[in-house]
Amino acid sequence: MKKALERPDLPERMQYTKYYEHDGMLRAYANRAMVMAMLFAALAIGSLGFAIYVRVQPPTVIRVNKDGESSAVRATGEAASSAAASPIVSAQAASEVAPTEIEARAVVRRFLENYLAYTPVTVDQNVATALNMMTGNLRTYSLGKLRDEDTIGKIKEDRIISQLRIRAVEPVKDSPWTYVAFGVKEIHRVRQRVESTDRIVGRYNVRLVQDRRSESNPSGLLVAEFAEQQMVGERDGDLLQQSQLLEK
Repeated sequence: MKKALERPDLPERMQYTKYYEHDGMLRAYANRAMVMAMLFAALAIGSLGFAIYVRVQPPTVIRVNKDGESSAVRATGEAASSAAASPIVSAQAASEVAPTEIEARAVVRRFLENYLAYTPVTVDQNVATALNMMTGNLRTYSLGKLRDEDTIGKIKEDRIISQLRIRAVEPVKDSPWTYVAFGVKEIHRVRQRVESTDRIVGRYNVRLVQDRRSESNPSGLLVAEFAEQQMVGERDGDLLQQSQLLEK
């Protein structure tokens, strides 16, 4: 470009590019920078407006009916403020169905049959199954009590066989997931080759708590509290030992 503008008939200092051509290039660069700045400013303002629009939209509320079917609706007004204050419910929790009354009774019955009925051979497996049905704090307490009293060791040493027949499992009024069970328990023990039998009519209070369903716990219920109360008890010291549970 310099060679194209050279004029051999002019002095050397007058053969250079004119000053206003340099000024025009600087103005062109400044105009381009201004256009880019305006574009980025418009983009930033648009992003800010979109964020404000999304923020002011009413939250989506997931409703689950008694059949376990879920539906998503938009909350407005007071419902929107209450929904925004409530914790976010995951899709898994929304679609989860609450345990039924039959499932709760089955959990109570299964727990009692494992925790209170055993033989010297099956006591380890039965107690382990019952402990796995408890909450963490109740399991820790029960393990400590079994260890301190050496319950399993005494069962194996005295060859104790415990049989349980549950007569009824009823819910406690005004107390959710709390049940009272009535049953008859026979405890056979052998000492010095002599068998003795204890027959106990007991009342068993069991309180459940609801947890997430899983493969190991399909109902989602755990035993949070257990209490045993003896109502009637007798000891059979006759020479002929017969089980009354097998006769009925």
